[in-house]
Amino acid sequence: MEGAAAALTVLRAAGLDAHATTPGEDLSARWPERARTVALVLAGDRGNAYAQAQVAWAHACTPPGGTLYLAGDRDKGFDRYVRQAGAAFGSGEVVARDGGMRVAKLVRRPGPTPPLPEPETYEAFGVKVVGLPGVFSAAKPDKATAILLTHLADLDLTGQRVLDLGCGAGLIGAWAASRGGQVTLVDGDLQSVRSSERTLAANALPGEVIHSDVDAALGERQFDVMLTNPPFHVGRGVVLDVAREFIATAGRRLVPGGRMFLVANEPLPYEQALGALGTVREVVREQGFKVLELRRAE
Repeated sequence: MEGAAAALTVLRAAGLDAHATTPGEDLSARWPERARTVALVLAGDRGNAYAQAQVAWAHACTPPGGTLYLAGDRDKGFDRYVRQAGAAFGSGEVVARDGGMRVAKLVRRPGPTPPLPEPETYEAFGVKVVGLPGVFSAAKPDKATAILLTHLADLDLTGQRVLDLGCGAGLIGAWAASRGGQVTLVDGDLQSVRSSERTLAANALPGEVIHSDVDAALGERQFDVMLTNPPFHVGRGVVLDVAREFIATAGRRLVPGGRMFLVANEPLPYEQALGALGTVREVVREQGFKVLELRRAE
């Protein structure tokens, strides 16, 4: 069970029976008999609500008497989440340690499954956003995204084919759809895809939401406009590989003369990579962020 498109590709290439799922999905139709053993790696860096959803999901997938192995990082709330799991499963014990990493073993007792955390909702830029647990910008607009949309207020998207790459909770793509764009929203995280689907539905807006490792699942689609707030953090470090792939996608997916609008922290060096694809200008620089516009070479 995996929600990351890139990880699914690797698992399937290794010959494993890997399935795209999100915490809380009912698996009984696929596997009527619940698993006697469930192994779960806690994503503590995705917030409390996501980890709670993971634990509740593991409980729903484990029959009474079944065993849960719960792995995680002590510095990312492992002890707290094990206590929460213990309240539902029954007491357990830590069976392995390696530095800050821990593995706990719990045996499920009879009893009700804890409820899943409710989605967050908020309104911004004329759009109602539905943020599922663990999704980027689930509870409020990210500052960089807010700067991007504020400075694109006069952008005419009527009839334009628009790609929201790394869509998260779907604010950018839904905003583009509300302005007449023919939108495609893409994210490598299935929880984000589900969140964006809910955001479009909450606003009765049309759009296609695709689970994809960058543009791998986009077929022959081409776009007039790309909008993105690319991720650059891996844990506490700065890693620009994903953002560089997003920029490379502009070279593959934008029509000649098409435009990409990218928002980023001021110091991040994206201008050279963008400049290799066409003309680049800085739309705005404020509050530690910059919005860059690429116009694809004809």
